[in-house]
Amino acid sequence: MSKIDFAFWDAVGGYAEGREAMADIYDTHVRLARELDEAGWHSYFVIEHQNSPVGRITAPTVYLTAVARATQRLRIGAMMWQLPFYHPIRLAQEVAMLDQLSRGRVEFGTGIGVHEHEFIRWGVDYYQRAALSEEVLNIVKMAWTQDEVTFAGKYFQFDEALPQPKPYQNPHPPIWAAVHSDAAIDFAARHNLHVAQNLDTDEVVARKFDLFRKTWRDAAHPGPMPRVFLMRNVHVAETDEKAHAQARQFLTAGEVRVGGGAIAKTRIGWGSSARGMGRDSERPDDKARGETMRLAATSYDFNIESGLALVGSPETVARRLEAGKSRIGYDIFCGNFIFGKMPPEMARASIQLFGKEIVPAFK
Repeated sequence: MSKIDFAFWDAVGGYAEGREAMADIYDTHVRLARELDEAGWHSYFVIEHQNSPVGRITAPTVYLTAVARATQRLRIGAMMWQLPFYHPIRLAQEVAMLDQLSRGRVEFGTGIGVHEHEFIRWGVDYYQRAALSEEVLNIVKMAWTQDEVTFAGKYFQFDEALPQPKPYQNPHPPIWAAVHSDAAIDFAARHNLHVAQNLDTDEVVARKFDLFRKTWRDAAHPGPMPRVFLMRNVHVAETDEKAHAQARQFLTAGEVRVGGGAIAKTRIGWGSSARGMGRDSERPDDKARGETMRLAATSYDFNIESGLALVGSPETVARRLEAGKSRIGYDIFCGNFIFGKMPPEMARASIQLFGKEIVPAFK
């Protein structure tokens, strides 16, 4: 088998009924991270959402500090911290503190945000999010590598800011860009960032990662090539038949879909478009992704055939991982094992089987 590092994607009870105390939910997932650490997984990721019923992780750095203190080797991060919502010096300092407390285990995932309503509710200009994020990221890197930060930008101004502490990792934690559009891929390649994807089909992801690698080479960076991260839904059982019978019940049911759920019932809703991205919803790439998400929400077979989900026995899933690495070129594969309203014991059995049979095979 090829070498693949395995990451775990944790929504931290994002789709739970909400009846359990949040303290208990957090404790359960911190214990899960400890088990992943002991089982030899490479990394553990959460995602930030604001103004959302799935927003269990509204302060990623706070939650990941608890995970850091419960683990020893597991790398930790958010994919992603939503850059437009942050004061850049405070973000730099908080992530640097997390890197110190974890003794250098932070993976810094960055993104500009997707859902218009999250921005409307906080009074942030949704259509400035890319430019705002670029400024935030530039300042974060300055804060991590310079003793003082003096900066005069469109959105932020600093006069001899003195950020502390510096990160444990030298010069700083790995910086990831969550990319979907060609423009985002171009930005990541030109700025020599690692890249992550999760929503497009295998065919589309392969094309976009090829574009990233070409653009990166054209930029003549000194190397090495940045890393490539792909997240997919995963379910493993002892046989293919059992795995599909279990996953089929939950893969297309029970999750909050864009345009629906509790957000749709609020005054602001999903914003100016039911598809959640305002006028950006009509951009060709985003329209295509919207159709992918629609099919994923309604067709189990589409999930399997398009690569959005890997389901089967350990042998079957391992073969698909090997084929995916050859076709797409990822070196970190991130699995989401808890989807829909899957019973915790079923998800836990899948996680344990994956960790026992698959993780060691790709070391």
